[in-house]
Amino acid sequence: MKQLMSKEVDLGKEPVKHLLFVLAVPAITSQVVNALYNMVDRMYIGHIPFEGAAALTGVGICFPLIMIISAFAYLVGMGGAPRASIFMGKGEKETSEKILGNCFSALIIVALLLTAITLIFREPLLYLFGASKNTIDYAEEYMTIYALGTVFVQLTLGLNAFISAQGFSKISMLTVIIGAVTNIVLDPLFIFVLDMGVSGAAVATVISQAISAVWAYRFLRGNNTILRIKKENVRIKKHILLPCIGLGIAPFVMMSTESILVLCFNSSLLKYGGDLAVGAMTILSSIMQFAMLPIQGITQGGQPIISYNYGAKNRERVMQAFKLQTVCTFSYASILWLLVELMPSVFVAIFTEDPELAELSCWALRIYMASVFLMGLQTSCQQTFIAFGNSKTSAFLAIFRKVIVLIPLIFILPLFLEDKVFAVFLAEPIADAVAVLTTVTLFFFEMRKVQRGEK
Repeated sequence: MKQLMSKEVDLGKEPVKHLLFVLAVPAITSQVVNALYNMVDRMYIGHIPFEGAAALTGVGICFPLIMIISAFAYLVGMGGAPRASIFMGKGEKETSEKILGNCFSALIIVALLLTAITLIFREPLLYLFGASKNTIDYAEEYMTIYALGTVFVQLTLGLNAFISAQGFSKISMLTVIIGAVTNIVLDPLFIFVLDMGVSGAAVATVISQAISAVWAYRFLRGNNTILRIKKENVRIKKHILLPCIGLGIAPFVMMSTESILVLCFNSSLLKYGGDLAVGAMTILSSIMQFAMLPIQGITQGGQPIISYNYGAKNRERVMQAFKLQTVCTFSYASILWLLVELMPSVFVAIFTEDPELAELSCWALRIYMASVFLMGLQTSCQQTFIAFGNSKTSAFLAIFRKVIVLIPLIFILPLFLEDKVFAVFLAEPIADAVAVLTTVTLFFFEMRKVQRGEK
């Protein structure tokens, strides 16, 4: 079995505490760096002389569409990687490499389709996500160039999942850092020095993603990886690829529906609270997304451990990893909840100095994140379903929280409560509580089956 181990870690033998720390820290770092480099991107664009505000708004409109494009990489990569880990645990390296090869081809095909669709329909799509006559030119300018680099986005995100799944946490982290540093360096060069404006920001992003993609591809073709991309495995076979797609539906839905969720929140808040309420929602969602990165990093670190040992039928190590992962995520989420409820102004001040917007955002944040302490349980259980290869349940849970519970509540609660804006914000903690109760209940029965050796 040793040949199926990363040189960095031994997923089957090393202490679980050590493994989770070694794998989670780079994963958290990657998440934070990725988020920061998007923020830096916006900062540069916002400082373009005479047109910074309009340019920033135009590029901001592109991000929901970019999230959907990225979600397709999760569909393939985050679906294939846990399955590869499971088969590694079983000692079936060839099957794992077939999964990698099929997913590599699928990522390229998906990228070509997305590029064509985005270029053909970019204008109506951008108007759908909120573009106006004042911002559409900037949005189209950015999105056209970004679309041409879609293949690099797909390969970077998709292949990096397979690097992480093998236990190569440092290499996975470097994939993100290399792209981030390149983007941060090239942004001011193209935007200001070469006077390319928004186009310069897009070109910098595409180049940085291309370098990251080449880095990930070269590693998975080299001698230091366990699983290699081989020519004989790139021909797509349904029985190999379809289970990966099925497992990837959950992370795909989780990411792609974020853009739909933004539209629902903004439309309802605009109706009842105007631009100020929409501005507050922008701040709340930014805080929530950034604050959840450590939880996502911890579960990403736990996934290879759980998947590998699940495949190896080492139930004790599976339980150890899950319990430790859950303690870490729940503890962090509880501390975060306490800080938000006691000092919301500290978080809000990062995003605005406007007193009216800050006041609304502070009381709204307390409501919006009232159930955030439960999200440690939600994320740990949901990601463990994916680590087990349980595609049906993980997909259901992803759809259940956002589509079945949260989106209807955004529109229903204001019909029954006098304070309409309060009602819209209240939808989030109610949906979180319902989702956690459902997830934990389903997971309890799933884990009993695992402990009994039925799965």
